[in-house]
Amino acid sequence: MALLERVGTLLRANVNDLIDRAEEPEKMVKQVILDMENQLMQVKTQLAITIADLHLLERRQKENLASGEEWMRKAELAVGKKQDDLARQAIERSLENRKLAGSFDEQIADQKVQVDNFKSALHKLAGKLDEARAKSELLLARHRRARVAVKTGEGDIAGSSATGVWDRMQRKVGQAEALNLALTELGGDSLEDQFAALEKQDEVEKLLAELKSGKESA
Repeated sequence: MALLERVGTLLRANVNDLIDRAEEPEKMVKQVILDMENQLMQVKTQLAITIADLHLLERRQKENLASGEEWMRKAELAVGKKQDDLARQAIERSLENRKLAGSFDEQIADQKVQVDNFKSALHKLAGKLDEARAKSELLLARHRRARVAVKTGEGDIAGSSATGVWDRMQRKVGQAEALNLALTELGGDSLEDQFAALEKQDEVEKLLAELKSGKESA
């Protein structure tokens, strides 16, 4: 049956592979579980119908057996009344009912096979559904951890990049400060130079005074 074939396809499906190959695992999980739930409901419905048909066949078989026994009782009654022709007709009807009852044997056997098939499919599909639900939680959790790890990795990269920029800025500031100090040293006299200039100026003034004093003496 088409229904059992669809169920077989679902039972053969590997939930892990389906989720791993899916671009959107959560949607895939929901779809797989929804398909299984729908098929499970259809199997339950079909199983109920199949069991009902089995009971109907069994009831009709019992009715024909009972009718056959009733016609045999009537045949015995006719024989007791010395109504042989009537007895023959009753026996013929009894045989027909028994034959008809026997014809239900094959149908009932086939129907029981169908019932067993649907029961087996229902049991397996219910187990597969439970397995899919359990695995889906684990697999989705794994995918979520993977996404978080990727995002964290991106954050680490961004953080590392920001740290690198900060380090470069610090180095540039240090270089600028060193350059400024060098320029300051080049552009102005040091403290020692300033005192040396004062001493030199005093020496110049002293010599100038001596010269002047010599001129005046002469």
